[in-house]
Amino acid sequence: MAASEKAVSASFMEPFKDILVNYLMPEKCYDEFFLNFNFLHVDCLKIIISKGLGIGIILGSVLVKLPQILKVIGAKSAEGLSFKSVMLELLAITGTMAYSIAKSFPFSAWGEALFLMLQTVTIGFLIQHYKGSTVKGLGFLVIYFCLVAVLISPLTPMSVVTTMQASNMPAIIFGRLIQAGTNYRNGHTGQLSAISVFLLFGGSLARIFTTVQETGDSLMALSYIISSCCNGLIAAQVLYYWNVSPAVKKKAE
Repeated sequence: MAASEKAVSASFMEPFKDILVNYLMPEKCYDEFFLNFNFLHVDCLKIIISKGLGIGIILGSVLVKLPQILKVIGAKSAEGLSFKSVMLELLAITGTMAYSIAKSFPFSAWGEALFLMLQTVTIGFLIQHYKGSTVKGLGFLVIYFCLVAVLISPLTPMSVVTTMQASNMPAIIFGRLIQAGTNYRNGHTGQLSAISVFLLFGGSLARIFTTVQETGDSLMALSYIISSCCNGLIAAQVLYYWNVSPAVKKKAE
């Protein structure tokens, strides 16, 4: 490519360079795409796809459990939701967040854990609140956030954080199996939000690729593989019980 054409391209893209290099690609990939016009550079394409998916997952995670929260508040009931399952899910999310911070992974590789944590802990409180145990729910919030503050502080040894991340796998499995068992016993999915379930399933699938690409951490990748399988089980139940509601189930009985 002529030097003059490269100069024109560089001049046109200059206002966007800082944003692209800081958030989507390293400078070598910026040069490949916008100076050399090599849009089929495999390594750079992988980086951009991974970064784009990571940012998309984080943006989506801001709202992923909002339908679930609104459904519970709208019904003024947490029927069909298991508090034990929520606790195990929080253990897994918190472990991933603390491990990623300790390892200094880029925010695009784990940022959704922060938003999922805030929404999941809200659901945990709502379950207690609608069971008539609001004080217990408030105590749960205080204790949980105190524990999180300790975990992400320098006071917690790396070995403890790594152990937490390793415990994600059984926590995810048991948490999802508890929820699946609750759905099976009830014969319906209660106030479980289909939108939230499918978004979680899609997000965990995408995270397998981004984790391998951005961190190369096999422990985190395995956690997301297991999470995808377990989220897929709940998604399958949502489809199976699609036309069954608590009211219909009780009437049938």
